[in-house]
Amino acid sequence: MALREELERQGNWLFRWRSYLPLIILPILLIALRHSDWLERCAGDRLEDCWEVFCLAISLVGLAVRFITVGHVPAGTSGRNTKEQKATVLNTTGMYSIVRHPLYLGNFIITSGLVLFVQVWWFALIVLLAFCLYYERIIMAEEEFLQSKYGTLYSDWAERTPAFLPKFRNWQRPSLPFSIKNALKREYSGFFFIIASVTFFDIGEDILTGHKWWNSNCGWIALFVLGLVIYLTLRTLKKRGILDAEGR
Repeated sequence: MALREELERQGNWLFRWRSYLPLIILPILLIALRHSDWLERCAGDRLEDCWEVFCLAISLVGLAVRFITVGHVPAGTSGRNTKEQKATVLNTTGMYSIVRHPLYLGNFIITSGLVLFVQVWWFALIVLLAFCLYYERIIMAEEEFLQSKYGTLYSDWAERTPAFLPKFRNWQRPSLPFSIKNALKREYSGFFFIIASVTFFDIGEDILTGHKWWNSNCGWIALFVLGLVIYLTLRTLKKRGILDAEGR
């Protein structure tokens, strides 16, 4: 089997299981959390709190990239499908006019914020390197699928649009208006994942480093509860079809 075909095969497999494979990193995360109080020891609680808020903001920027992207796409594209590649049309406007994979770019920014939150350099290095190898294969498989389906239309778009680093001067107005319903429907779980992750990281750090977590995590716990309320509310609205938007 040619190398390109092997990478494509790996990419399709990773695409199918991409929601679960990141769980492999959990044992490494638990080790890293035992050393994640470095900033607190060196500079005190206040600077650590500022750093954590900054990292949360980075992840929310990544979520915003995804939110803006999916708010403009039609049904059958940019979804969370796992069984197979799917694209009823080729998105080339809006975020897709400046970068070919805006959702994966958003994922990278989210992941960067979360791993920086942990404050352990080798953990951040391992996760971000794994992310690049992981998504490199998924992107290759996805692009092979789009090339075979759309041919010259895809080739022309791919030639002028970078894969991962946005070229902002290429911006073209989205072909569809922004749908807040579609964006909320698709991204509410990602929002809660970010909130739950930073809460877990902060409490996990205190537990694994021997601190009393209930004394210093009231803010994160309150944020978690708020995030949970928002998540359950949007999930209920989704199940009742209130977030459904025609053609999305």
